Amino acid sequence: MSQDQEANEHTQLLDPRVVELRGHRRGSTRSNDVQLEDASSITSSHLSRGERALAETAIGERLPYNDYTTIDWLHDLIKDSYRYRAIKSNKSLKGRFLTAWDSCQGWVAASLIGILTAIVAFLVDTAEATISDYKLGYCSSNFLKNRESCCIKKTPLTGVMDNVGEDCLAWKSWSDNYWGKFGTYVGFALLFGILAGAVTMTTKANLPTAKQHDQDQDAEGDLGPPTGKSMYMAAGSGIPEIKTILSGFVIPHFLDFKVLLVKAVGATFAVATGMCLGKEGPFVHISTCVGYLVASCFPKYKDNGRKMREMLSVACSSGLSVAFGAPIGGVLFSYEEISTYFPRKVLWRAFLCSLFSAVVLKALNPNGTGKLVLFETKYGVNYLPEHYLVFIFLGVIGGLFGGIFCKANFLWSKTFRKHSIISTNPVLELALVVLVTALLQYPNPLTREPGDVIIKNLLVDCQNPQASWVCAQEAQEYKGRYYGWLVYGTAVKLILTIITFGCKVPSGIIIPALDAGALFGRLIGQAIPNISPGIFAMVGAAAFLAGVSRMTVSLTVIMFELTGEVDYIPPFMIAILVAKWVADALSSEGVYDLAQTVLGHPFLDPEHALGIVRDEGSLVEELIPPEQTMREITVDVGSECKVSKSLLSTKLSQLKARGLMDAGLVLVDGDGMLHGYLAEGELEFAIHEDGVLKDDEPVDLLQGPLSAFVDRTPLTICAKAPMEYAVEMFGKLGLRHLIVVEEGTAKVVGVIIKKRLVLYLENLQH
Repeated sequence: MSQDQEANEHTQLLDPRVVELRGHRRGSTRSNDVQLEDASSITSSHLSRGERALAETAIGERLPYNDYTTIDWLHDLIKDSYRYRAIKSNKSLKGRFLTAWDSCQGWVAASLIGILTAIVAFLVDTAEATISDYKLGYCSSNFLKNRESCCIKKTPLTGVMDNVGEDCLAWKSWSDNYWGKFGTYVGFALLFGILAGAVTMTTKANLPTAKQHDQDQDAEGDLGPPTGKSMYMAAGSGIPEIKTILSGFVIPHFLDFKVLLVKAVGATFAVATGMCLGKEGPFVHISTCVGYLVASCFPKYKDNGRKMREMLSVACSSGLSVAFGAPIGGVLFSYEEISTYFPRKVLWRAFLCSLFSAVVLKALNPNGTGKLVLFETKYGVNYLPEHYLVFIFLGVIGGLFGGIFCKANFLWSKTFRKHSIISTNPVLELALVVLVTALLQYPNPLTREPGDVIIKNLLVDCQNPQASWVCAQEAQEYKGRYYGWLVYGTAVKLILTIITFGCKVPSGIIIPALDAGALFGRLIGQAIPNISPGIFAMVGAAAFLAGVSRMTVSLTVIMFELTGEVDYIPPFMIAILVAKWVADALSSEGVYDLAQTVLGHPFLDPEHALGIVRDEGSLVEELIPPEQTMREITVDVGSECKVSKSLLSTKLSQLKARGLMDAGLVLVDGDGMLHGYLAEGELEFAIHEDGVLKDDEPVDLLQGPLSAFVDRTPLTICAKAPMEYAVEMFGKLGLRHLIVVEEGTAKVVGVIIKKRLVLYLENLQH
């Protein structure tokens, strides 16, 4: 293929006049070609073959994204197309093999992610179960066993594993009196909490601010660089940050191996404290870290932000799969709650990834039951039509719980955690929360155990009690004390979960919400005759979690996979829907959305954003930057599309001074007509890399080495267009920038970057 033919194939987006101009300049003096040869070699050394091919088009090249910027979904789509065509164009045997391997990489990566996530989950589960029981005692036959495995014996005739319960002689308590046990419990809880907090502190990082600071700046204002913020990478569930990443933003080092390791260790000790938190949310972060590390081994994903996020969505499904033994629920959770971009190929690979994680986890058998279902129940009785009223009531209370929790936790984060002594000493806050938790939970036999054990105890069917303390209490004639423990447990779970969620340790909200719902549901079940109270504990757990998280379809599937009770899907659906409606009436945002607001991460939810701007009826012109900003980011390239290097350096300095890392320069002519867009990352590379640009020569933006980085076909929008247009374009197309033009003349009047739109929406909402 000749050079001209190849150029025609790769320049469909070029205006014919530009192609003609390029051909004319190709025939210019030899000296110009020689001068550009060294600069081109330097530029190409930083780019892959696919990127160099892409540089020949009119969409402009992209360098690796700098901290906390956005990715360009459209650009990465075209970039991957060039990469694929380059592979497929090779018709040799090797080329066919590479094409087949390219098609299989996604499936191979998904399988590896599922397997590795299951292995990490097995290690965390077994370690947490053992460490958590150290608060109560130790196994004299094997110090590394938890209480359940220590007290299980095999029946000689049947080979069945039976729990000997309170008669276990191998399990030894640290003390024989109540206060000795109480003190040991509190001491170990504090130790585990301090260890979890100390480990989490090692992942502290300083990030630049995510918000813009130039909205109200006047023409003469001097705005310094925005202040950065501190972030503990391994703290919290990680779900708000993952949603931010999957929406197209970049949080550097959030998915590194160090964060994975600290998250696993920190979650083990944090859950072992007995605090109102769970490891299910952190498992999603862990699985996403595994997905990132695995996908980074494949250049197809490593070098393309769009493709990488597809694999991260796949990895999220395995996190919930191993957390609850719910492979289908994990896929639906990734689709409903986490991902903003979830095409069918991602669905299929998520299905495979979740399948592998479930199969491997079942084989590893961390629970010692040999089953994937965590809280298997067999009530053996069916519900009656009148019980629907009870399920609706549980949904209403679950919605109230979720709405109150979201508002109270948001208020707690904005008030108590803003005190300097707390904000600068997160381990101190953690120690205080652990102490309060231990003091309030230990006296109650229902809340003394770890969160997953609490649910297991409350879902028990007393027709087959198996030495259950709950069944023993319900068999007594006087149950007043038992009812008091149920009420006390529900209230304490609400209060402790409010002050715990957001502490600087790996933590999730799923298990505490399930605990509170199970406690309340078991209490309501005492008043319903001829049916097991465990049924209402099960439905109540689903309702309370729905009120907190606002999950619907995925939560229903998770609940029946979690319990094995397929017949109770309608009650789950009723309670979950009612809980969501009630919680939405109290607080429009769920816990993960509020956490994103508290943490200050930029995030664009197109559906939610459309609802906000629809009420306003605003126009795109409201997003136009101030005049000072437009003067700084606009470059008049003249009729020959040439500018000086000193001018570009000055413009770059102005961009950096404002911290506009997602911004760039708009190239216009003397009449204000658009000629292209040059992003800051590419501009900085070209200016600071020796040999790319000459100090004493004009920079040619059409033919010179910088032309490879100029986007000559940026998308535009009319300033008088409805705001919904901009929201849809950013949300559905994944744009990094959008040029605003004047109605009637098409002159450039502004530029919108994604974070400017996010900040505008936040201001409307608050």
